[in-house]
Amino acid sequence: MSLVTDSPVWRPFTQHALQPGAYKIAHAEGAWLTAEDGTRFLDAISSWWVITHGHRHPEIMAAIRRQTETLDQIIFAGFTHEPAEALARRLVEITPEGLDYVFYSDSGSTAVEVAIKMALGYWRNRGLSRRRVIAMEHAYHGDTVGTMSAGARSVFNAPYEPLLFDVARVPFPARGAEQATFDALEAFCRDGAAAFIVEPLILGAGGMLTYGAPVLAEMKRICEAHGVLFIADEVMTGFGRTGTLFACEQAGIVPDIACYSKGLTGGSVPLAVTMCAREIYDAHYAPERARAFFHSSSFTANPIGCAAALANLGIWEKADARARVAQLAAMQAERAARFVDDPRFADVRHLGTIVALDLDVAHSGYASTLSLDLMRFFNTRGLLLRPLGPTIYVLPPYCVTAGELDGVYEAIGAAADQFASRAV
Repeated sequence: MSLVTDSPVWRPFTQHALQPGAYKIAHAEGAWLTAEDGTRFLDAISSWWVITHGHRHPEIMAAIRRQTETLDQIIFAGFTHEPAEALARRLVEITPEGLDYVFYSDSGSTAVEVAIKMALGYWRNRGLSRRRVIAMEHAYHGDTVGTMSAGARSVFNAPYEPLLFDVARVPFPARGAEQATFDALEAFCRDGAAAFIVEPLILGAGGMLTYGAPVLAEMKRICEAHGVLFIADEVMTGFGRTGTLFACEQAGIVPDIACYSKGLTGGSVPLAVTMCAREIYDAHYAPERARAFFHSSSFTANPIGCAAALANLGIWEKADARARVAQLAAMQAERAARFVDDPRFADVRHLGTIVALDLDVAHSGYASTLSLDLMRFFNTRGLLLRPLGPTIYVLPPYCVTAGELDGVYEAIGAAADQFASRAV
């Protein structure tokens, strides 16, 4: 397998001194990536969690082609277009009832940044001094300054510490220790916080840590009791990943603000939305221009992205789309079960279409080279898996087959043979 090494490209989350090359992908289809030299990789992490139904889904690709024939990009202040209007109407219909307005952006990070700004603007425009944001231990919400502030302090953002604003942080609701989370959240809410932001049911980059729907429901209840805005970061969890279309459905809650991206277009092109309750929109609605919501990006509500998202929602309207999610969830549970009592692994966890498990390896934090060693190991076996330190997770497109998943789990077992401290 050949690597591109002579390149001016600076790649994301990459230490080029340790990863000097990259595979040059020429083609993608379904669950597979094909390099220029013909090497194939099973995309077992949906290309950073974005691909839902599979690469280059025919209906989404056709919608993109049609849209390029009529409208590419227009300013979205004072002008609009049908793909954006139609998509907003559909999103209001399918998301939890009470999310009444749609603000477009272009990535998960910006969707969350918008949510934080909406929350702070809401309180300011109401003449109340609520400025503190509450977040969860181990959280990751993005890489803009606001989203890094809400995320855990770590190797991800240590160089930028002087730029980050302080947030109140509640402990992760580990099994059996949920009350500590509730007590901390209650205390911060009682002090008059502005908003609580959380990844519902599973923390993504923080280690694929899971907690139950009753915990999510109780956190929402606490916020509601104190008038604290509840922000659901569903950038990763939205569009089927947790087994339901949106994770908040499992707790029967409606967030005040919700962020969606990654799977919004089926993973085909960048697009994000931040949705909010009517009262948040109304707090910015006034004769004074100074109370407007001052946020934008040049490509807000790009028509091509909106057309892709509309096609994606059309796929979700078909029964077989949700059936594939249920089937994948069952296949994942069945295959992960083999490692539950395996001493080489800890905390084997399954949520919807996601499985994660921690390899028993000493000195294996995120900044160690273990994840790189594991990644190379999987690459040589034709797999795209990108562990988070010792945490190996499987998050494939919904089109993956049982046989393809078998190959993933066989490789995970082989990795344990080579890397686990207690390998036998």
